[in-house]
Amino acid sequence: MLHPSRDDKIPVVNNFMDPGHEPGKGLYFADGKRKVDYVLVYQYRRPSSVHDSPGQHRLSVISNGSFPRVGSKEPEGVKEEHAEVVLDVGPADPAEGEKLMIREEFEANLREAGLEMERDNEHKVHGQGFIRVHAPWQVLSREAEFLKIKVPTKKSYELKEEKGLSGTMSTIWRKMNQPFQPKVPNLQDQSRTKYLSHSFSRDKLHLYNIESKDTFFDNATRSRIVYEILRRTACTRTCQTMGITTLIAKGVYDSAFPLHDGDFKGENHNVQSEDKNDRQLLHDEWARYGAFYKYQPVDLIRKYFGEKIGLYFAWLGVYTQLLALASLVGIIVFLYGCFTIDSNVPSLEMCDEKQNFTMCPLCDRACEYWHLSTACGTARASHLFDNPATVFFAIFMSLWAVMFLEHWKRRQNSLNYSWNMTGMEEEEEHPRPKYETILLQKRQRKRRSRKKNKSEPEKSMEESNDPSKDKWRQWLLSAMTTGNPVVFCRGCENLFTRFFSSVHV
Repeated sequence: MLHPSRDDKIPVVNNFMDPGHEPGKGLYFADGKRKVDYVLVYQYRRPSSVHDSPGQHRLSVISNGSFPRVGSKEPEGVKEEHAEVVLDVGPADPAEGEKLMIREEFEANLREAGLEMERDNEHKVHGQGFIRVHAPWQVLSREAEFLKIKVPTKKSYELKEEKGLSGTMSTIWRKMNQPFQPKVPNLQDQSRTKYLSHSFSRDKLHLYNIESKDTFFDNATRSRIVYEILRRTACTRTCQTMGITTLIAKGVYDSAFPLHDGDFKGENHNVQSEDKNDRQLLHDEWARYGAFYKYQPVDLIRKYFGEKIGLYFAWLGVYTQLLALASLVGIIVFLYGCFTIDSNVPSLEMCDEKQNFTMCPLCDRACEYWHLSTACGTARASHLFDNPATVFFAIFMSLWAVMFLEHWKRRQNSLNYSWNMTGMEEEEEHPRPKYETILLQKRQRKRRSRKKNKSEPEKSMEESNDPSKDKWRQWLLSAMTTGNPVVFCRGCENLFTRFFSSVHV
């Protein structure tokens, strides 16, 4: 693959000029070897000065190179068979030009970080553009060591099965649950085999079972590594911006996302489970209504989406299973109310027309007298949900909540051990892009105010920096903060005193 030169006078040359050859589609680049780990989406607008020859393809493959800068012109003497593309990327809209400069700097910083990118064709005057991002092995290994990602080693051991009565009960329980287990290949073998994990280190590659560098890190780990690079890459020359999330909030990019593992439908629906990709397995054995009775393949969910999403659905599965018991008890309590509604004394008295009492109005002037029998339906309906059995149900739900929490703690510890998350530290939450933008604007206003104050006379500076003036402001603010609630409470006290005194009189 040709690397674009950094010289501004050299145009972008389409180096995939085979007839019918198009840019990479699906999960790989145009060469069919490098996997797409992330996709950046942006809006572009081409000026009318872009010259394309008939039947010309437009594909710019960037690999640790640089984009052509604004004002690139076609050099003389360039042969036509190279199918050069001359870009004049000076848009008429100043905002679009600023976004273009930010994108160029951001993508240049990504290339300096080691990422490889492939830009999609731009046939239209304006529309959406796509940039596919690939992380090579050097970047993956470097970032995995920096993030201390745990990976399995060659050392493994088999988990021993229980013996005696507990082992027999476990075997019987597994056979009873066999129809409810998802048909995921190698799921039982993985649950019985435990691989020792260790934080990745480039100096200890001999400890890991690396069959292929392209498949050693799963898709979730690759996407996580690329996202960490996108998140911390800054644009300091064009704007004080940190990360892809802030750029999306500013409208420089529309979105950024990883790709799924192929189509979930597949060309052949009768294919065996061993030949399906992870997305097809999740769709067939989990994410459809026909698999509602099966257990969740939490290990496959964790492999595809990561530990955070895997723990969420594991919690949801435990909550749903234990909620079935609570719902069963609730149905029994409701049926008890249905069977005892005819023997409920308060309902019988209210529904008896012979003992129909005339009740006082519910309000002073606008309401009228009413008969007690008119509340018969409400009394019978309330007995369905408010009967003596609801006291037992309230006590049961309190015990159920404690049982659910303890059971989830046990399940969570088991998943943390099997997923090698026992030594992981909780990640700090990053500030929201909107907050970062507001904070940046506030800092810029402070800088401008400081410059303005420096240009003013010294007298005005002394007045603005007078400490006694600031003290009076602080005293006034504290007095208003503490005085208003006191006055409000005192007024409410006087109001209630007068009201009750008038009532007693």
